[in-house]
Amino acid sequence: MIEGVVYTPLLRIEHPKGDIFRGLKASEPSFSSFGEAYFSSITNGEIKGWKKHRKMVLNLIVPVGAIKFVIYDDRPDSSTYGQFSRFTLSPENYARLTVPHGVWLAFQGVGCELNLLLNIASIEHDPEESMSQPISQVEYNWSDE
Repeated sequence: MIEGVVYTPLLRIEHPKGDIFRGLKASEPSFSSFGEAYFSSITNGEIKGWKKHRKMVLNLIVPVGAIKFVIYDDRPDSSTYGQFSRFTLSPENYARLTVPHGVWLAFQGVGCELNLLLNIASIEHDPEESMSQPISQVEYNWSDE
């Protein structure tokens, strides 16, 4: 796993009238700070990325659909330099993916219909804080399972 990435299985409480999905507690070790929370949707087969945040820590949760996340570490001083980590999150694999600043992230919709992620970000959005590059700039086989 990429240095600094934390995979946290989350509590899902089944209820006959609708399930309860836990997200994040301030008392958890992977919590750093709160800036904003937002949802992003992605269509099946589509890929968004690559994006690298200079300051923001991401806390990614997928309550609807299924999304494959790929993280690439190009930090020269990292013990996982040059490595990839891949995670698929969904209600069936309900977890939170904490992604540190300084690594590249891209994601693909792999659920049949609506694929929705929640990012509980450590800081508010700042367009100057992140950088993007085309998906072709990082060599990764998206069809590889």
